[in-house]
Amino acid sequence: MTTRLRGLSPLYLAGFTTAFGAHGVAAAVGTETDDLGLSFAALGLILAVYDIAEVVLKPLFGALSDRIGVKPVIVGGLLAFAVASLLGVFASSFVLLAIARLGQGAAAAAFSPASSSAVARMVGPSLAGRYFGRYGSWKSLGYGGGPLIGAVLIMWAGLPALFLALAVLAVGAAIWVQVAMPAMPVLPKQRVTLIELVRQSTAPVFLGPVLLLAVATATLGIAVGFLPLIATRLGLDPIIAMGVVSALAIVSALVQPRFGRVHDDAPTRVVPVMLVAAALLVAALALVAFLPATPTIVIAAVAIGLGVGAITPLGFARLASTTPAERMGRTMGSAELGREVGDAGGPILVGLVAAAATLPVALAASAIVVAVTAASGAGMMSTTAEHARPPA
Repeated sequence: MTTRLRGLSPLYLAGFTTAFGAHGVAAAVGTETDDLGLSFAALGLILAVYDIAEVVLKPLFGALSDRIGVKPVIVGGLLAFAVASLLGVFASSFVLLAIARLGQGAAAAAFSPASSSAVARMVGPSLAGRYFGRYGSWKSLGYGGGPLIGAVLIMWAGLPALFLALAVLAVGAAIWVQVAMPAMPVLPKQRVTLIELVRQSTAPVFLGPVLLLAVATATLGIAVGFLPLIATRLGLDPIIAMGVVSALAIVSALVQPRFGRVHDDAPTRVVPVMLVAAALLVAALALVAFLPATPTIVIAAVAIGLGVGAITPLGFARLASTTPAERMGRTMGSAELGREVGDAGGPILVGLVAAAATLPVALAASAIVVAVTAASGAGMMSTTAEHARPPA
């Protein structure tokens, strides 16, 4: 087990890469919305196109990792991500930028769920909370470091420099995974009918955690795309505006390992903790909607960091502890689909409502949607709590 756990480090870098790629570029576009001539709806689309590709492809790549093994899917996805990032280096128009982001999202759809599946299989259900907390912490560092590093690169050589850095990082991660990660054997699977597949995907034991994960990523996507925009319109420097997102991600990175332990040490507290975390997300959106100012933006960023930092490791650990190893990739891919629906849907919702009304109205509407969805997910998790205790 010790040798196998050492192979987790390249998976942490893979998680950092997808987070950096998703939110580093997204935050940069958010601060340059006016310079690029983007409307609210266009900004929402640019923020969402990365996730739209992931929504479509993650379940497919997750199932593929069960069939051929997680390692080749991770390595291939990282290399494809590097190619798409190189395309972004030469993106001189809105259309080319959207195509590059679509390619990055498609590549991330391969290596992200495969990495989650590898973590779950390498650590086992009894340690899932701890290690998903660490994995999520590194992803949060990507969310936090991405905007700041992106701001520096853009000031130095424009948006192409950011895409070039992502290409180099993806190649490095692919090499490290190939060299350091142990091979994971392909497990025999039982054939399932379409009806059984639908039943598994809609079962409360699966759908409950996924709804809460979607709530967390929806709020995170809104924060990454629109908090920098609000901050810059309040007169803050773009680097400081991106720093708000970085503060959010740093808070999330710090608390995820701690919250992950709740799943392993006190599984009966998982649902209450996730409910409190969801309440923080709702309160943060409402605060920025009704009191947009520099102090409230900072408070909201910290609250969102805490909420996301609690929900993410607990949701994935719950899924890992209730899923047979032979279909872990498919489950993680489907769960990631739910998260990406939230990550794409959140910015689209805010962008469309803001275009029709105002940005505060859009944020208030998103707070209502988050509250209703979180309550539904927590209710499902409560009804299936007896099936979710991780074995010793």
